[in-house]
Amino acid sequence: MVESEGILNGVAMSDSIGSGLIRWGNSMPGPYSDDLRERAIEEVRSGASRREVAEHFDVSPSTIINWMRRWRETGSVAAKPSGGSVSRLDKYAKWFLNLIAAQPDLTLDEVVVAKKAARIPGSRSAVARFFLRHGISFKKKPARRRAASSGRGACAPAPATACREQTTFCMMPLGRLQ
Repeated sequence: MVESEGILNGVAMSDSIGSGLIRWGNSMPGPYSDDLRERAIEEVRSGASRREVAEHFDVSPSTIINWMRRWRETGSVAAKPSGGSVSRLDKYAKWFLNLIAAQPDLTLDEVVVAKKAARIPGSRSAVARFFLRHGISFKKKPARRRAASSGRGACAPAPATACREQTTFCMMPLGRLQ
């Protein structure tokens, strides 16, 4: 953090009135409070223009217009939920979970092949994220058991047919990461 002329570089003040909150990085500011929205709507309902209310609460006129529209249409002043996304794979959750329950030693690549055969859209990484969201972790298993030293010495190259580890599923819940 570098201070330049009394202002910290890399720090932005939130748009909330009088909150004095500092947010780090490039994250979006949070929504205005329901209390502020209710007070603004009450002022408009008592006869003030939208521009006057916007100036009084230090927000843009379009914000007041949008709040009024939302209040008229829904009767609510609350902000719409933000963030989050829905995976296209969630509608196939039962299929994926049944597949893993029936064959728990499948690798991620084998699940992707089965998914493509069933004409289910989505990428390999989307499948991996799907299983992480559902608390299914991956465990590595070697394709073959390793024997004692191969006698190649410390500097000898590995053979061209070196074993590659495969990833299998584990139906154990994930612990909290720290």
